[in-house]
Amino acid sequence: MPFRRRTKPSFSQRVREAFAPRKGFKRILGYYRLKVMRIGGSPHAVAAGLAIGVVSAWTPFLGLHILFAIPFAYLVGGSMVAAAIGTAFANPITCPIIWPLSWELGQVMLGNKVEGSHHIDLGALFSHLDLSQLWRPILEPMLIGSLPPGLVCGAIFYAITYLAVRSFRNRRIERLTARAGALKSVTTA
Repeated sequence: MPFRRRTKPSFSQRVREAFAPRKGFKRILGYYRLKVMRIGGSPHAVAAGLAIGVVSAWTPFLGLHILFAIPFAYLVGGSMVAAAIGTAFANPITCPIIWPLSWELGQVMLGNKVEGSHHIDLGALFSHLDLSQLWRPILEPMLIGSLPPGLVCGAIFYAITYLAVRSFRNRRIERLTARAGALKSVTTA
């Protein structure tokens, strides 16, 4: 194998690199950025797909984000690949922020009084796996509360992605045009 390491990393090294990559998170984010920039389609399609994926990531239905994002991206003419990538917004770093924020906002939007002493026994609710018992205290407030911040994040991601993809492609066309002009002048000389 050409890309295999000479010495196999230990279990502790693999765990450490999973949480703190040796080359940093900047490199990983750079790969995601390039993946998005190289997706086929118009800048609007890429930006709309990514925005829909981000909005879908705010919903409380963990594991089903892609199933929600792809049909909506298709309906609005967005890139389904970009929608799938946008669902990565819900990750172990952002979910501890997304879930309490959406639940609290949902409680306020529904007019429920949130008292500090009111606790929900999640263990008892999940032991029965009855969706009707989970819906009212947890899922409904989270779903309602996820819409405003999800739409705001989606709009921000749309604007940033649209401008970034458009400028990336314009710079690429300029480079290719300059290269073709240089190649043409070399062949005619």
